[in-house]
Amino acid sequence: MNDYRNKMTAEEARQFGRDVLNIVAQIPRGYVTTYGHIAALAGWPSHSRMVGRTLRYTPGAEQVPCHRVVNAVGRTAPGWSMQRTLLEREGVGFRPNGRVDMQRHLFTPCRTLDDAVETSRHSL
Repeated sequence: MNDYRNKMTAEEARQFGRDVLNIVAQIPRGYVTTYGHIAALAGWPSHSRMVGRTLRYTPGAEQVPCHRVVNAVGRTAPGWSMQRTLLEREGVGFRPNGRVDMQRHLFTPCRTLDDAVETSRHSL
């Protein structure tokens, strides 16, 4: 049994979307993070796919650096060939297998989500 809930209310889903965008906005140039890491920071560790949907379908998501989000092994989003180009322009290196070099470029925030959300609210 999981020690976390799997289903969100409508308000939790809206908050999740806001949290995802706030987290992604903080990924620095030259680094990436994963869908799973973002989902866990947002408090819903089993919702990594929902992170991808949020980035794809939320109006305004194009204003955050969503190209800096990859899967757990460093693979870029299928069907988005420009993602690799955008990452390479920022200095992100790729391994011979075409995946991001996660040892060099994985961003793992040391602050909590509450700090991140509070920081982004003050910068608006």
